[in-house]
Amino acid sequence: MREHRIDLTGHRTKHLNEFAGQRFSHVVTICDRVREICPQFRGHPQLIHWSFADPAAGDDETTYPAFQRLAGDLRTRVSFLLQLIIPAGTAAADVAEAKHRAPT
Repeated sequence: MREHRIDLTGHRTKHLNEFAGQRFSHVVTICDRVREICPQFRGHPQLIHWSFADPAAGDDETTYPAFQRLAGDLRTRVSFLLQLIIPAGTAAADVAEAKHRAPT
């Protein structure tokens, strides 16, 4: 992820249960299997699905390039999504904070 200037230091994957009871305005799923079983969220957030092939499906020679492509695609999509959901005129610091609050 360093290649995309994304620092994952201190981040970890989190189980959905860690967010139980919280309200979200948007929920993005990126795995078709998760989309099928995605639970209901309080407050009826806008559900967004981005279908990506599993980058780990393959041999060692193909998985790293697949992860590189996925990282680039996610970076682009998240950038566009933030432009859509964060009101114009919001301070850059607020946008940066929103990026860091996002579950990884």
